[in-house]
Amino acid sequence: MLKSVKVRDYMTRHLVTFHADTDLFTAINRLLEHRISGAPVVDGQGRLMGLLSEGDCLRGILQGAYYEATGGTIASYMTSTVETTSPEADIIEVAERFLKGRRRRFPVVEGGKLVGQISRHDVLLAVKEFAQHEQGRARG
Repeated sequence: MLKSVKVRDYMTRHLVTFHADTDLFTAINRLLEHRISGAPVVDGQGRLMGLLSEGDCLRGILQGAYYEATGGTIASYMTSTVETTSPEADIIEVAERFLKGRRRRFPVVEGGKLVGQISRHDVLLAVKEFAQHEQGRARG
């Protein structure tokens, strides 16, 4: 049963992360270097504080252009209210949340700390592998 497949089994564990005091241009360079569209912002204990997206970075650059003070730290631009999921959530529940919202990924939080991230891609992979496994069982 697909509900038995947990986020923990398919989440990405090694993430690019930022701290709130990271310089905006340093963050932009890291997003570009790693070819990612956003990354979690954590505190010194690994607790999730927010997310920084490409859109947040663009907003920071535009605000700077208007006020002639481009830059600063990402604390001013990151999104602080973040939808998260648990490593024990099932893949069906997360897939439904992806369909209801416009999110491409959810940070995975356990005991208040960031432990990974699950994306739409990860969910599709889980469904594909589950279906292949079930087909193999049906044939055997």
